[in-house]
Amino acid sequence: MTALLDIRGLRGGYGQVEVLRGVDLTVQAGEIVALLGSNGAGKSTLNNVICGIYPTWAGTVQFDGQDLSRAHYREVVKAGLIQVPEGRKVFPNLTVLENLELGSFTRARERRAANLEKVFVIFPRLEERLPQLAGTMSGGEQQMLAIGRGLMAEPRLLILDEPSLGLSPLLVEEMFGLIRRLRDGGLTVLLVEQNVGQSLEIADRAYVLENGSVRFSGLPADLLGSDELRRAYLGL
Repeated sequence: MTALLDIRGLRGGYGQVEVLRGVDLTVQAGEIVALLGSNGAGKSTLNNVICGIYPTWAGTVQFDGQDLSRAHYREVVKAGLIQVPEGRKVFPNLTVLENLELGSFTRARERRAANLEKVFVIFPRLEERLPQLAGTMSGGEQQMLAIGRGLMAEPRLLILDEPSLGLSPLLVEEMFGLIRRLRDGGLTVLLVEQNVGQSLEIADRAYVLENGSVRFSGLPADLLGSDELRRAYLGL
């Protein structure tokens, strides 16, 4: 089966700093794949290289059979590879509605109204807050808004970068439940997280990144079943 996302020998970074050192990674349609690793392992850099924000130095990024290795980030979005970045990155001085509408600026603009309704089904709270400035919302609400904005672009694959960061334990539970429901609804997800336990509970497969290289790839049960791997890479 051809992978939806197929990354081979990827090297990249920012400025003169090489962060990724030959990463291989695949995501099949309909999967949740967890990408785990400590701060500084290269997880966010990998996202940004995949999405065309940082340049690809070597290797290939194939998405649904299309070569996106050195594509402009707008072409990446048009292909349906959408990132919800770490730290939410909502526009604080724009309203909830304006933030959501910007999600469909490059892709799916003609279906904006229908997609808004779909987002409101997932996040009823956003519909209640449409005129509110995004910067005045709580952290959990801003995370909902960031994901809702990503969904407005009708992603074929959604990259979620640290979606649980800074949330209360109760909201973290909600967030992982939501990610599972999105997958059950047919969405493919690359989940980039430091929250190892809950990520592995919902993931179909997992990768562990260390110093820009993949140290493990396989089933969550295999990762959790190895005392050496758990101690070395997960701190468990």
